[in-house]
Formats: sequence, structure tokens, C-alpha cells
Amino acid sequence: MKNLTITGSVAYDYLMSFPGNFSEHFLEGKMETVSLSFLVDSMKKQRGGTAANIAYTLGLLGANPKMMATVGSDFVDYRAFLEKHNVDTSATITHEDDFLASFFVNTDLKQNQIASFYTGAMAYAKDLKFAELAADTSLAIISPNDPDAMRLYVEECKALDIPYIYDPSQQTVRLSGEDLKAGIDGCYLLTTNEYEFEMIQEKTGLSAEEIYKLAGGVLITSGDKGSTLTFGSEEHTMAVFPPNEVAEPTGAGDAYRAGMMRGIQLGLPWTVACNMGALAATYVLEQVGTQKHNFTIDEFIARYRAHQDDNGALDALKS
Repeated sequence: MKNLTITGSVAYDYLMSFPGNFSEHFLEGKMETVSLSFLVDSMKKQRGGTAANIAYTLGLLGANPKMMATVGSDFVDYRAFLEKHNVDTSATITHEDDFLASFFVNTDLKQNQIASFYTGAMAYAKDLKFAELAADTSLAIISPNDPDAMRLYVEECKALDIPYIYDPSQQTVRLSGEDLKAGIDGCYLLTTNEYEFEMIQEKTGLSAEEIYKLAGGVLITSGDKGSTLTFGSEEHTMAVFPPNEVAEPTGAGDAYRAGMMRGIQLGLPWTVACNMGALAATYVLEQVGTQKHNFTIDEFIARYRAHQDDNGALDALKS
């Protein structure tokens, strides 16, 4: 698979830290009338958005991905940053009368998170078409975006026979059961965490077994417990790569998808591809910010081999 196209949000993230545990402030029996304000210790503005996060890590891994997204007038410096890191932004369309989407997330001492998202220029994403901007796509990922855009991208990928990874993630809450089922049905791979996987079952009325039958494969990440990939009759379980420290979890899932996609692009075994994802996620965990991590190909390979045997598969990264 030569050409990767990344769809999803492009945003500025506002990352906040709460010096306590959210769960201690929820009153039993009062969840229907919640009114809480958390005083935070810090706030940092960072580059973010699912499409940009995935594309950035793919760029570090030498994949040269194309990002298909809509952005605002405040994207000028952001575009230069991504292009410097080997991301093709030719399919990223600017709307001068709006601003980038904004993601506000508050993280407590147990790494639990409460988040809000402002759409901004992402609202125009439904107007983009693969046929016009990325007709040569070999593999696409449909990651969290404007819900209408995600639905239309699924329809177009099917019409054009473009294999796609379906990654509803944070938009699982907003997408209808019908949209989720349509996205899963015939996708190359469904990627989700264990909580979202249960939510998908509840919203679609599908059992886990039925989801496995509809999707080409299913990847379920489980935080520090690792991840499980089911693809056809194959099932693989991957552990996490031990972080030197855990600074902030935002964007780790996006990095996982990037590492895995680079492995798929290179035709590597599923266990290697998913372990590449796990290692990429660890790099993000060690930094505050979704695009603050950096590494060379040689550094990535060396760290991988310190914990996993790849039988020389990662030499393909150097070609």
C-alpha cells in the first residue's frame, strides 16, 4: 500500500491538569444534575486534531501521508510545521473566514479525562471528496471529524473501492447507530478502545461477534493493558512498550494508529505493525502534547528491538 490518506480533525488542543480525582466530586444519585467546576493547575496550547496527530507520526516514520481536512485562517504556521515533518497538505483546504477546531481537555491524577470540542473549520469537511483530492489513495483512515463528513467518506470509500480504517473514537458519542454500523460494515479495520467498543455495541445493537463478522479486522486498545487485534482467524495480543515516564495521555491512540498504518503500508506482519503502534504511543505518553515527540528512524528501531524481536522486519523503514 503506497499512498496513505488521513482524514479527521485538525485543531489546537488546550491541555489542562486537575490536581485531584474527578470521581471524588461526583455525588451518588445526582448524576442527572451535575454542575461542577474544576480549578486547574496548568493549561498549555498545543497543535492537535486526530488527522494532524496521525499524519505527524506517520511523517516521522517516513510514510509521507496526505492529510485531507479543512482548516481555518490560523493554520499558516501549523501547515509549515507539518510540511517540515513530511506531511503532504495539498488536500488540506483553508477557510479564511473561520478558525481551527479547538479541543479542551482536563486530566486528573489518575489520567481520567473530561473534554469538549469546538468544530470551527472542521464543519466544512463534508465538502471534501477523495475523487477530487486523493483519488490515488491505497489506504485511508476515517478518524474523528464532522459526523456528516465521516458518513460521506465511508460512502465514497466504498464507491471507489478504497480500503479504509474506521476510527470513530471520540465521535462514537455523536454518531448514530446506523452510521456506526455502516462505517464498520466492510471496513478494512475497525480501531477502538475497549470502552468505545462496548458503546458501539450498545448504539448499534450488534454483538461483538457480529461486529467481527462485518469488519475486516478489529483492533481494541486497552491502555496500559495493551491491545488485541483480530483479523480473520488470526488473533494477536500486544503489550505496551514501557514508558520512561507518563506525562500526558492525549494523542497516544492517534500515534498507535500511525505506527500501525506505517507497518501496514510496508506490508509487515500484523504483530510488528501493531507493536510499532504501541511504541509510537509510548513516545506520546512521555510528552505533554500530541506532537511534541520526535525520533529518528534509527532511534525508533533501536528502542523497538530493545523490547521486541522483529526478525529484521523494521529494516524496511530505512528503505
